[in-house]
Amino acid sequence: MPYNVLVVASTSLPSRADQRNRLGVPPRRTDGDVRTIRLEAVPARAARALHALMTSTGGWAQVAPDGSSGRIVLLQGDGAQFHELLRQAGTLHATLTAAGEIRQTLINASTRPRALALARGRLALGRRTLVMGVLNVTPDSFSDGGRFLDPRAAVERAHAMAREGADLIDIGGESTRPGAAPVPLSEEVRRVMPVVEALAGAFRDMRESRPLLSVDTRKAEVARRAAEAGADLINDVSGLTHDPAMAATVADSGLPIVIQHTRGTPETMQRFPRYSHLLPEIAAFLRGRIDQAVRAGVREDRIIVDPGIGFGKRRRDNLGILRHLRVLASLGRPILVGASRKSFLKGQGDLPAAERLEASLAAEALAIAEGADIIRVHDVREGVRVASLCDAVLRDPIAVR
Repeated sequence: MPYNVLVVASTSLPSRADQRNRLGVPPRRTDGDVRTIRLEAVPARAARALHALMTSTGGWAQVAPDGSSGRIVLLQGDGAQFHELLRQAGTLHATLTAAGEIRQTLINASTRPRALALARGRLALGRRTLVMGVLNVTPDSFSDGGRFLDPRAAVERAHAMAREGADLIDIGGESTRPGAAPVPLSEEVRRVMPVVEALAGAFRDMRESRPLLSVDTRKAEVARRAAEAGADLINDVSGLTHDPAMAATVADSGLPIVIQHTRGTPETMQRFPRYSHLLPEIAAFLRGRIDQAVRAGVREDRIIVDPGIGFGKRRRDNLGILRHLRVLASLGRPILVGASRKSFLKGQGDLPAAERLEASLAAEALAIAEGADIIRVHDVREGVRVASLCDAVLRDPIAVR
């Protein structure tokens, strides 16, 4: 999408009255049908036209420079006002592209994906939050490095996570914590493949619903071998930026993929990360990688997005993602969030990873409340319980008596 159109919550706009008045932001409205749309890099002529059209409907609009030759445009209105805006904008050459993007974004934000296509079958989404358990087969991961490096220990832990209610198990053979050095292909294969092969065989015979096997890798060759061994999903924390062959490899495998936002590599990503517009920049990156995957042959209904908490982010950025995660619903893809035990959860103290359980659970509950479809956790039993309660409040119909 050239204009990176997003539905942003009114709470994303300034909260202080004097700041809102200075920017011309209208008074808050509680009507659930009111939406605020953000566009960027809009040519001046199109920006002026969108402003005029929106205000003519009785809605509100604002145009501001975006640091380039384009403009940032904010549009706010109810369903009828956007309907009229789109009717008129769709007839003008200057606003035709913007109208199409706005229409698709409004559809995305209001109708979340109901299923993820697998190589064989479909994974239902939306009924409840899915829980992905973390299984690091590495000596140096930040939270449990070395505990499951032995394949037998890893397989035992996977079965325990299955009993605890994990919907997916994410097997990773290369630590991607800040500062971690890359692992050679041969070593990652040596760590990962015995576990994938053992679990694929064991889970294949399970009579009850089994967890799906995800492989956390940046390398296309690891993804290819994992798919052949029976993996169900690929989780690329580099967002297809590390290995140019990854998108085509995933397309050939028929597996779904998690595309995560990141900046730099694990060795460099925490060196002075800065954002001018956090969620819009994350959304633009993810949209670009979705387009790359689709061009390589990956079906769009096989793509999950992840904002990449902890990957090239300051603490304030990670908190901002949790607060405004729903903005990413504009992409129209399922959202995965992995906040478990990450360093931003230690607050002002210096809690080690093993003592961040309460903060992890709070972050996971916030992510679910903001629209996460999948949470990636180290503590599966506790994560399942949190998800169950959140779903009971947020997804189940509650009778008012």
